Amino acid sequence: MTKYIAFLRAINVSGHNIIRMADLKRMFESVGLENVQTFIQSGNVVFESSEKDTASLEKRIESQLEKASGYKIRLFVRTMRELQSIVSKSPFEPKTDEMAYVAFLNQKPDKEQGQVLMSFKSEGDDFAVKGREVYILRRNREKSVFSNNFIEKILKLPATTRNLTTIRKITEKYT
Repeated sequence: MTKYIAFLRAINVSGHNIIRMADLKRMFESVGLENVQTFIQSGNVVFESSEKDTASLEKRIESQLEKASGYKIRLFVRTMRELQSIVSKSPFEPKTDEMAYVAFLNQKPDKEQGQVLMSFKSEGDDFAVKGREVYILRRNREKSVFSNNFIEKILKLPATTRNLTTIRKITEKYT
């Protein structure tokens, strides 16, 4: 069995797409996933499966979530090993007033879109693209252009973003 984490996009944000964690856990269990646990209210679900194809897992879970909730919910699945690597490869160590984030993508962005994103580096933000992840360092909130919607618009790919601290806590708790 492989341990996975699914990061759901746009649930329980600003009172929209509300899903209780107990219901979310049942939705995951209903597709045959095991040892399902949720981590905080923002749509992080840890589970185990013998399935090795993460794209297939994503489609199967998304289909069940849509059936159960009545609306499409995007999600991004990584193995726990991949998540540990994502944390260890972070190019940013935020200082006191800075915040580091990771945007999860369903595929590696093309080189041209990655270059467009890099053109937005500034005293407010820094970016690094590594595979299917975008690392973001928000240096100055007032000067920052960063948001999940910004990443999606520039890269022309769906994404969901988590604070690097949250990702570290998940790897510490579940590995």
